[in-house]
Amino acid sequence: MRTNTGLWWLLSAFFVLMAVVYTTWSILAHPQLPVVNAIEWVGSIALLFTALMGALIAFYIGRVHKAQGGELPEDVLTSDIDDGDPELGEFSPWSWWPIVLAFSAALAMIGLAVGTWMVPIGVGVFVVAIVGWVFEYYRGYFAR
Repeated sequence: MRTNTGLWWLLSAFFVLMAVVYTTWSILAHPQLPVVNAIEWVGSIALLFTALMGALIAFYIGRVHKAQGGELPEDVLTSDIDDGDPELGEFSPWSWWPIVLAFSAALAMIGLAVGTWMVPIGVGVFVVAIVGWVFEYYRGYFAR
């Protein structure tokens, strides 16, 4: 995790350097223009924002690593696969509701692309699917 943080900081520094090079090159390519008009603002700002996003990711990864209080099992070379295997929750392997939920999302997206009259149908199927998925343990064979 610490290596990842260092790589993201390095990537952020690279984009800051490239923003400076890009802006300087833009100014030198147009010596007849005033400096404000010679700068190609879209590329310069995009490179600076990319550097800021890389710094944001590096800062976040560093804070998470510090909050965990140590190395992750993935970072230790002698750890087993089971050392980093968390409990993710309870999932129903027999449930058909996730497939219906995916179908409703696909129907709504196709509705956005083809015809907006399909979107309410997709939303309706979504409501039925999410209610069915949430309440599948309250009825039938697996009721509790």
